[in-house]
Amino acid sequence: MASLGAMFGAGQVDTFMGLPACRDLAAVEAQIVILGAAGCTPYPSVGFYCAGGPAAIRAAGAAYAANLGHMNFDLGGPILPEGVVAVDAGDIAVSEDDASGNRARLRAAVGQVLAAGAVPVLIGGDDSLPIPMLQAFGDTGRRVTILQIDAHIDWRDEVQGERWGLSSTMRRASEMAHVERIVQVGQRGIGSARMADVTDAQDWGVEFVPAGEVARAGVWRAVDLIPEGADVVICLDVDALDPAIMPAAIGRTAGGLSYWQVMELIGAVAEKGRIVAFDMVEFMPERDIDGLGAMVAAQVLAGAVGIIARQAQGVADAG
Repeated sequence: MASLGAMFGAGQVDTFMGLPACRDLAAVEAQIVILGAAGCTPYPSVGFYCAGGPAAIRAAGAAYAANLGHMNFDLGGPILPEGVVAVDAGDIAVSEDDASGNRARLRAAVGQVLAAGAVPVLIGGDDSLPIPMLQAFGDTGRRVTILQIDAHIDWRDEVQGERWGLSSTMRRASEMAHVERIVQVGQRGIGSARMADVTDAQDWGVEFVPAGEVARAGVWRAVDLIPEGADVVICLDVDALDPAIMPAAIGRTAGGLSYWQVMELIGAVAEKGRIVAFDMVEFMPERDIDGLGAMVAAQVLAGAVGIIARQAQGVADAG
Protein backbone atom coordinates (compact mmCIF):
# COMPACT_ATOMS: atom_id res chain seq x y z
CA MET A 1 0.00 0.00 0.00
CA ALA A 2 1.28 3.46 -0.91
CA SER A 3 2.10 5.67 2.05
CA LEU A 4 3.81 8.95 2.79
CA GLY A 5 6.53 7.07 4.69
CA ALA A 6 7.26 4.84 1.70
CA MET A 7 7.40 7.90 -0.55
CA PHE A 8 10.24 9.30 1.57
CA GLY A 9 12.20 6.10 1.90
CA ALA A 10 10.80 4.36 4.98
CA GLY A 11 10.89 0.58 4.84
CA GLN A 12 10.01 -2.36 7.05
CA VAL A 13 11.55 -1.97 10.52
CA ASP A 14 11.25 -3.97 13.73
CA THR A 15 11.75 -1.13 16.21
CA PHE A 16 9.80 2.04 16.86
CA MET A 17 10.80 4.65 14.26
CA GLY A 18 13.66 2.37 13.24
CA LEU A 19 15.55 3.18 16.44
CA PRO A 20 18.58 1.03 17.32
CA ALA A 21 17.62 -2.24 18.95
CA CYS A 22 18.81 -3.00 22.47
CA ARG A 23 18.51 -6.65 23.44
CA ASP A 24 20.52 -6.47 26.66
CA LEU A 25 19.14 -4.14 29.33
CA ALA A 26 22.28 -4.73 31.38
CA ALA A 27 24.26 -2.90 28.70
CA VAL A 28 22.06 0.14 28.01
CA GLU A 29 23.89 3.13 26.54
CA ALA A 30 21.02 5.51 25.87
CA GLN A 31 18.98 8.22 27.51
CA ILE A 32 15.62 6.70 26.52
CA VAL A 33 14.62 3.04 26.35
CA ILE A 34 11.37 1.85 24.77
CA LEU A 35 9.91 -1.38 26.13
CA GLY A 36 6.76 -3.24 25.11
CA ALA A 37 4.56 -5.89 26.70
CA ALA A 38 1.41 -7.69 25.59
CA GLY A 39 -0.10 -7.40 29.06
CA CYS A 40 0.64 -7.93 32.71
CA THR A 41 -2.20 -8.93 35.04
CA PRO A 42 -5.21 -10.00 32.96
CA TYR A 43 -8.80 -10.41 34.04
CA PRO A 44 -10.07 -13.92 33.24
CA SER A 45 -12.94 -12.48 31.19
CA VAL A 46 -10.74 -10.62 28.67
CA GLY A 47 -7.16 -11.92 28.91
CA PHE A 48 -4.49 -9.96 27.03
CA TYR A 49 -7.03 -8.10 24.89
CA CYS A 50 -4.46 -5.44 23.92
CA ALA A 51 -1.71 -7.94 23.12
CA GLY A 52 -1.08 -6.56 19.64
CA GLY A 53 -0.75 -2.97 20.82
CA PRO A 54 3.06 -2.65 20.84
CA ALA A 55 3.40 -4.18 17.37
CA ALA A 56 0.69 -1.91 15.93
CA ILE A 57 2.27 1.22 17.38
CA ARG A 58 5.73 0.20 16.15
CA ALA A 59 4.33 -0.51 12.68
CA ALA A 60 2.69 2.91 12.54
CA GLY A 61 5.98 4.49 13.64
CA ALA A 62 7.79 2.87 10.70
CA ALA A 63 6.85 5.87 8.58
CA TYR A 64 9.31 7.94 10.62
CA ALA A 65 12.22 5.53 10.17
CA ALA A 66 13.78 7.33 7.22
CA ASN A 67 12.92 10.76 8.57
CA LEU A 68 14.28 10.98 12.11
CA GLY A 69 16.46 13.90 11.18
CA HIS A 70 13.65 15.77 9.47
CA MET A 71 11.82 18.76 10.95
CA ASN A 72 9.01 17.81 13.32
CA PHE A 73 6.82 20.88 13.59
CA ASP A 74 5.19 19.53 16.75
CA LEU A 75 8.59 19.78 18.45
CA GLY A 76 10.29 22.61 16.58
CA GLY A 77 13.11 20.36 15.37
CA PRO A 78 13.99 16.70 14.81
CA ILE A 79 12.56 14.13 17.21
CA LEU A 80 15.99 13.42 18.71
CA PRO A 81 18.33 16.37 19.28
CA GLU A 82 21.98 15.83 18.53
CA GLY A 83 23.72 13.71 21.15
CA VAL A 84 20.57 12.08 22.57
CA VAL A 85 20.18 8.33 22.02
CA ALA A 86 16.93 6.40 22.20
CA VAL A 87 16.74 2.62 21.72
CA ASP A 88 14.01 0.01 21.50
CA ALA A 89 14.47 -3.00 23.75
CA GLY A 90 11.60 -4.95 22.23
CA ASP A 91 8.88 -6.74 24.17
CA ILE A 92 9.20 -8.27 27.61
CA ALA A 93 8.16 -11.92 27.67
CA VAL A 94 4.82 -12.30 29.47
CA SER A 95 2.22 -15.03 29.88
CA GLU A 96 -1.51 -14.88 30.60
CA ASP A 97 -0.97 -17.73 33.07
CA ASP A 98 1.75 -16.08 35.14
CA ALA A 99 0.61 -12.65 36.33
CA SER A 100 2.95 -12.50 39.31
CA GLY A 101 5.87 -13.49 37.09
CA ASN A 102 4.87 -10.84 34.57
CA ARG A 103 4.92 -8.18 37.26
CA ALA A 104 8.33 -9.33 38.47
CA ARG A 105 9.79 -9.32 34.95
CA LEU A 106 8.39 -5.87 34.13
CA ARG A 107 9.59 -4.45 37.44
CA ALA A 108 13.08 -5.88 36.91
CA ALA A 109 13.29 -4.61 33.32
CA VAL A 110 12.28 -1.07 34.28
CA GLY A 111 14.71 -1.28 37.20
CA GLN A 112 17.55 -2.04 34.80
CA VAL A 113 16.64 0.96 32.65
CA LEU A 114 16.57 3.22 35.70
CA ALA A 115 19.89 1.82 36.92
CA ALA A 116 21.41 2.84 33.58
CA GLY A 117 20.22 6.40 34.14
CA ALA A 118 17.73 6.19 31.27
CA VAL A 119 14.03 7.01 31.00
CA PRO A 120 11.77 3.97 30.45
CA VAL A 121 9.02 4.37 27.86
CA LEU A 122 6.59 1.48 28.17
CA ILE A 123 4.05 0.60 25.47
CA GLY A 124 1.30 -1.99 25.72
CA GLY A 125 -0.76 -3.79 26.45
CA ASP A 126 -3.40 -3.24 29.12
CA ASP A 127 -3.39 -0.69 31.93
CA SER A 128 -2.03 -3.09 34.54
CA LEU A 129 1.44 -2.54 33.03
CA PRO A 130 2.19 0.69 34.94
CA ILE A 131 1.92 -0.98 38.36
CA PRO A 132 5.29 -2.80 38.24
CA MET A 133 6.83 0.18 36.43
CA LEU A 134 5.86 2.38 39.37
CA GLN A 135 7.09 -0.23 41.86
CA ALA A 136 10.52 -0.10 40.22
CA PHE A 137 10.87 3.53 41.31
CA GLY A 138 10.31 2.46 44.91
CA ASP A 139 13.22 0.06 44.54
CA THR A 140 15.46 3.03 43.74
CA GLY A 141 14.21 5.20 46.61
CA ARG A 142 13.07 7.91 44.18
CA ARG A 143 9.90 9.79 45.03
CA VAL A 144 7.56 10.54 42.14
CA THR A 145 4.47 12.43 41.13
CA ILE A 146 2.08 10.59 38.83
CA LEU A 147 0.23 12.32 36.02
CA GLN A 148 -2.42 9.95 34.74
CA ILE A 149 -4.15 10.87 31.45
CA ASP A 150 -7.14 8.56 31.16
CA ALA A 151 -10.88 8.43 30.62
CA HIS A 152 -11.12 6.32 33.79
CA ILE A 153 -9.72 6.73 37.29
CA ASP A 154 -8.62 3.09 37.96
CA TRP A 155 -9.39 3.18 41.68
CA ARG A 156 -11.20 -0.17 42.05
CA ASP A 157 -9.75 -2.24 44.88
CA GLU A 158 -10.43 -5.46 42.97
CA VAL A 159 -12.28 -6.74 39.91
CA GLN A 160 -13.21 -10.40 39.49
CA GLY A 161 -11.09 -11.13 42.56
CA GLU A 162 -7.97 -9.55 41.03
CA ARG A 163 -6.34 -6.62 42.87
CA TRP A 164 -3.50 -5.97 40.38
CA GLY A 165 -5.55 -5.51 37.22
CA LEU A 166 -6.14 -2.57 34.91
CA SER A 167 -8.98 -1.04 36.95
CA SER A 168 -6.84 -0.82 40.11
CA THR A 169 -3.69 0.88 38.82
CA MET A 170 -3.99 4.21 40.60
CA ARG A 171 -5.26 2.65 43.83
CA ARG A 172 -2.22 0.36 43.93
CA ALA A 173 -0.03 3.37 43.14
CA SER A 174 -1.56 5.28 46.07
CA GLU A 175 -0.34 2.51 48.37
CA MET A 176 3.29 2.98 47.33
CA ALA A 177 5.19 5.07 49.87
CA HIS A 178 7.34 6.75 47.19
CA VAL A 179 4.31 8.15 45.32
CA GLU A 180 3.96 11.71 46.59
CA ARG A 181 1.13 13.03 44.45
CA ILE A 182 -1.36 11.83 41.84
CA VAL A 183 -2.96 14.16 39.31
CA GLN A 184 -5.57 12.52 37.07
CA VAL A 185 -6.69 14.20 33.85
CA GLY A 186 -9.35 13.33 31.29
CA GLN A 187 -12.13 11.56 33.20
CA ARG A 188 -15.44 11.42 31.38
CA GLY A 189 -18.60 9.38 30.92
CA ILE A 190 -19.36 6.25 32.92
CA GLY A 191 -16.68 3.73 33.82
CA SER A 192 -16.21 1.08 36.49
CA ALA A 193 -15.62 3.56 39.33
CA ARG A 194 -18.09 3.58 42.19
CA MET A 195 -18.83 6.73 44.19
CA ALA A 196 -16.81 5.23 47.06
CA ASP A 197 -13.79 4.88 44.76
CA VAL A 198 -13.94 8.57 43.89
CA THR A 199 -14.22 9.46 47.57
CA ASP A 200 -11.25 7.23 48.45
CA ALA A 201 -9.15 8.89 45.77
CA GLN A 202 -10.04 12.39 46.90
CA ASP A 203 -9.46 11.50 50.55
CA TRP A 204 -5.97 10.27 49.58
CA GLY A 205 -5.30 13.61 47.92
CA VAL A 206 -5.90 12.96 44.23
CA GLU A 207 -6.72 16.00 42.12
CA PHE A 208 -9.11 15.30 39.24
CA VAL A 209 -9.18 17.44 36.10
CA PRO A 210 -12.06 15.99 34.05
CA ALA A 211 -12.16 16.08 30.25
CA GLY A 212 -15.03 18.58 30.34
CA GLU A 213 -12.89 21.03 32.28
CA VAL A 214 -10.03 20.58 29.82
CA ALA A 215 -12.44 21.31 26.95
CA ARG A 216 -13.63 24.50 28.63
CA ALA A 217 -10.46 25.82 30.26
CA GLY A 218 -7.49 23.91 28.88
CA VAL A 219 -4.86 21.81 30.64
CA TRP A 220 -3.43 24.56 32.81
CA ARG A 221 -4.94 23.66 36.18
CA ALA A 222 -3.45 20.18 35.73
CA VAL A 223 -0.07 21.73 35.01
CA ASP A 224 -0.35 23.98 38.07
CA LEU A 225 -0.93 20.89 40.22
CA ILE A 226 2.47 19.42 39.30
CA PRO A 227 5.05 20.50 41.91
CA GLU A 228 7.93 22.57 40.60
CA GLY A 229 10.96 20.35 39.98
CA ALA A 230 9.05 17.09 40.55
CA ASP A 231 10.04 13.75 39.06
CA VAL A 232 6.93 12.91 37.04
CA VAL A 233 5.73 9.55 35.73
CA ILE A 234 3.19 10.07 32.94
CA CYS A 235 0.66 7.24 32.54
CA LEU A 236 -1.27 7.66 29.29
CA ASP A 237 -4.23 5.43 28.52
CA VAL A 238 -5.09 6.01 24.86
CA ASP A 239 -8.81 6.08 25.64
CA ALA A 240 -8.13 9.52 27.14
CA LEU A 241 -8.15 10.69 23.51
CA ASP A 242 -11.40 11.32 21.72
CA PRO A 243 -12.56 8.24 19.77
CA ALA A 244 -12.83 10.41 16.68
CA ILE A 245 -9.03 10.19 16.49
CA MET A 246 -8.46 7.14 18.73
CA PRO A 247 -10.98 4.43 17.89
CA ALA A 248 -8.61 1.64 19.04
CA ALA A 249 -9.99 1.42 22.57
CA ILE A 250 -12.26 -1.10 24.25
CA GLY A 251 -14.40 1.63 25.87
CA ARG A 252 -15.00 4.42 23.37
CA THR A 253 -16.51 7.48 25.04
CA ALA A 254 -17.30 10.80 23.39
CA GLY A 255 -15.69 14.00 24.64
CA GLY A 256 -12.08 12.91 24.95
CA LEU A 257 -8.94 15.00 24.73
CA SER A 258 -7.52 16.18 21.43
CA TYR A 259 -4.04 15.42 20.17
CA TRP A 260 -2.95 18.96 20.93
CA GLN A 261 -4.36 18.94 24.46
CA VAL A 262 -2.36 15.80 25.26
CA MET A 263 0.82 17.15 23.69
CA GLU A 264 0.38 20.54 25.35
CA LEU A 265 -0.01 18.83 28.71
CA ILE A 266 3.09 16.65 28.28
CA GLY A 267 5.17 19.57 27.07
CA ALA A 268 4.07 21.91 29.86
CA VAL A 269 4.74 19.29 32.54
CA ALA A 270 8.25 18.79 31.09
CA GLU A 271 8.90 22.51 31.52
CA LYS A 272 7.83 22.36 35.16
CA GLY A 273 9.32 19.07 36.30
CA ARG A 274 11.24 16.13 34.87
CA ILE A 275 9.54 13.25 33.08
CA VAL A 276 11.25 10.15 34.50
CA ALA A 277 9.00 7.53 32.89
CA PHE A 278 6.19 7.38 30.35
CA ASP A 279 3.72 4.69 29.45
CA MET A 280 1.16 4.36 26.67
CA VAL A 281 -1.35 1.55 27.20
CA GLU A 282 -4.78 0.20 26.25
CA PHE A 283 -4.21 0.31 22.49
CA MET A 284 -6.51 -2.36 21.03
CA PRO A 285 -5.68 -3.02 17.36
CA GLU A 286 -8.90 -4.95 16.68
CA ARG A 287 -10.90 -1.78 17.36
CA ASP A 288 -8.83 0.48 15.11
CA ILE A 289 -10.26 1.99 11.93
CA ASP A 290 -8.04 2.26 8.85
CA GLY A 291 -4.97 2.53 11.07
CA LEU A 292 -6.08 5.94 12.37
CA GLY A 293 -5.58 5.13 16.04
CA ALA A 294 -2.17 3.56 15.44
CA MET A 295 -1.06 6.64 13.52
CA VAL A 296 -2.17 8.94 16.34
CA ALA A 297 -0.55 6.71 18.98
CA ALA A 298 2.74 6.70 17.05
CA GLN A 299 2.64 10.47 16.63
CA VAL A 300 1.96 11.03 20.34
CA LEU A 301 4.70 8.56 21.28
CA ALA A 302 7.18 10.21 18.92
CA GLY A 303 6.31 13.60 20.41
CA ALA A 304 6.68 12.32 23.98
CA VAL A 305 10.06 10.77 23.12
CA GLY A 306 11.11 14.08 21.60
CA ILE A 307 10.08 16.03 24.69
CA ILE A 308 11.93 13.61 26.98
CA ALA A 309 14.95 13.78 24.67
CA ARG A 310 15.03 17.57 25.00
CA GLN A 311 15.06 17.20 28.76
CA ALA A 312 17.95 14.76 28.47
CA GLN A 313 19.82 17.19 26.23
CA GLY A 314 19.24 19.97 28.78
CA VAL A 315 20.67 17.82 31.58
CA ALA A 316 23.73 17.00 29.47
CA ASP A 317 24.27 20.63 28.50
CA ALA A 318 23.96 21.71 32.15
CA GLY A 319 26.56 19.12 33.14
